[in-house]
Amino acid sequence: MRGGQDGARAPVLQFTNCRILRGQALLREDLWVREGRVLDPEKLFFEERRVADERRDCGGCILAPGFIDVQINGGFGVDFSQATEDVGSGVALVAQRILSHGVTSFCPTLVTSPPEVYHKVLPQIPVKSGGPHGAGVLGVHLEGPFISREKRGAHPEAHLRSFETNAFHDVLATYGPLDNVRIVTLAPELGRSHEVIQALTARGICVSLGHSVANLQAAEEAVQSGATFITHLFNAMLPFHHRDPGIVGLLTSDRLPPGRHIFYGMIADGTHTNPAALRIAHRAHPQGLVLVTDAVPALGLGNGRHTLGQQEVEVDGLTAYVAGEPPAHPSSRGIQESGCCSVELALEAASLHPAQLLGLEKRKGTLDFGADADFVMLDDSLHVRATYISGELVWQAEAARQ
Repeated sequence: MRGGQDGARAPVLQFTNCRILRGQALLREDLWVREGRVLDPEKLFFEERRVADERRDCGGCILAPGFIDVQINGGFGVDFSQATEDVGSGVALVAQRILSHGVTSFCPTLVTSPPEVYHKVLPQIPVKSGGPHGAGVLGVHLEGPFISREKRGAHPEAHLRSFETNAFHDVLATYGPLDNVRIVTLAPELGRSHEVIQALTARGICVSLGHSVANLQAAEEAVQSGATFITHLFNAMLPFHHRDPGIVGLLTSDRLPPGRHIFYGMIADGTHTNPAALRIAHRAHPQGLVLVTDAVPALGLGNGRHTLGQQEVEVDGLTAYVAGEPPAHPSSRGIQESGCCSVELALEAASLHPAQLLGLEKRKGTLDFGADADFVMLDDSLHVRATYISGELVWQAEAARQ
């Protein structure tokens, strides 16, 4: 129970000797937490006449909102697109392991699969709050099967689908109930896609554009119908061209509905996106950048063959590719080394922006007063020192080394 007399009696935690990320700045302030929420200390002092029950010295570290990953296909040997008998235990394992990366909330992502996989898997991944057991589940991201054959990437061609006459009915027949779904990636050039976009957004589901050969006009029309996100910008879409920039052109389009904000996911690993392209996108539309991992089930494992949905992928060092196909050439540079933006903006791209995309910015992705006290403690090199959910320590580097 929060608020009222019970809330006033609850213990107050004060995190000191830290720099808090607020409003694109690192502020030398203390962070106050009570009952899992960020507390306004002035109200505590002047209205309740109280001080902290416990103080924790942060050793000069950065306190940033917990990271939110809206595109993660699995990890640590768990493949979210595999219809196992106990999908929930796999999700729980990933949720627990990603705490060490500062992730406090995520969207388990399913790649293109046959309908029977969706029908079996989706009911087993409910929305769930985070805690000592692991990061919170915000809802499932369905990437496919309504995507372009030409830009399918690692998605199996045999299971791709287009929209039939009764388009949204086809969506329901493919996925089953949408109760646990938060994001759907589709190709906007597919016939009847606009009625599907409108139907999904009417149900509070975020529609993302990706794996597509859409031109700019088709992309703009999709945004006018309700789409708000671009799945891994530059990857699996038409390349930028000065006569028709395609989906990439949404970053500077002047034909979007008034007040409509477009977000775009980027994999800042230096392999999927050249650092120069990352800088171009960020400078064109900095407030739309959402950092994603697009992690595969091989995350945390060694080289060799692993699954990704209905296909096998080969892992070789920092590179993962569909087994039997040539690999891309990896680069060790990420968003820090790209010179894309400041530390403050990079941290917001991993926390505030995905929260805004999902309409959760009042609770997640921020350390403003009243928000959930989900945060990550980082050193100056941005190594994760500790992760907190609802003000509770759920992972600590020192404990992990013991």
